[in-house]
Amino acid sequence: MEWMYLGMVIFLFILAAFDLWVGVSNDAVNFLNSAIGSRAAKFRSLVFIAGTGVFCGCVLSNGMMDIARHGIFTPQYFSFEDVMYIYLAVMVTDIVLLDIFNSFGMPTSTTVSMVFELLGAAFAFTMLKMAGGDGTLLMGDYLNTSKALEVILGIFLSVPIAFVFGSLIQYITRIIFSFSITKNLRFKIGIFGGIAITAILYFMLFKGLKDLSFMNADIKAFLNEHILIILGVTFVIATIVMQILHVFKV
Repeated sequence: MEWMYLGMVIFLFILAAFDLWVGVSNDAVNFLNSAIGSRAAKFRSLVFIAGTGVFCGCVLSNGMMDIARHGIFTPQYFSFEDVMYIYLAVMVTDIVLLDIFNSFGMPTSTTVSMVFELLGAAFAFTMLKMAGGDGTLLMGDYLNTSKALEVILGIFLSVPIAFVFGSLIQYITRIIFSFSITKNLRFKIGIFGGIAITAILYFMLFKGLKDLSFMNADIKAFLNEHILIILGVTFVIATIVMQILHVFKV
């Protein structure tokens, strides 16, 4: 039995490598299609920027899947063998699903697919354990239904929220630049670029990096106390840089 578990672990490791390959390919399809199609930059430049982003994400990521991994089912009611089978089913399904979507050029979310794969595998094993058990444990004991419902609602609500706010920002942008973009681009592009970079820095620095290991209490306190100053300085510098780049047509 130990050799079987060792073989499953090795197989899971190999599947994880393939899953990472397929997952990154899926994200490349999602995020590079528009940039390549619109010819925003040279192909090599886009690949370099995307590769740099992937590297930074791998280095700086910390517990992005903790909620999905720990919140879908209750591990103490499953045996080690059950958990191994659950994750094996999840990995195989994830690779097949993402590969099918990539083959047809259809974008999908790796996080969403992982959450529902975990939920489906855990639900299947829950039904098997309830069928062969003594009836003392219910489905709510095996599955963390409240956390799973919270994750699912968060996924589905993020779509209309993103649509509404994206449409609102696009409408405001159109009001600022109107439909004659070349006429209004001269003096407003710097401000627009400064706002965009400041917003990106806010989400990166104050939302994305706060849970990293090197972000101790002193650094977090400093960032929280000087958040307005940091964002203000970033906006001014980014606006000047964007305006200079536009003037020199970089």
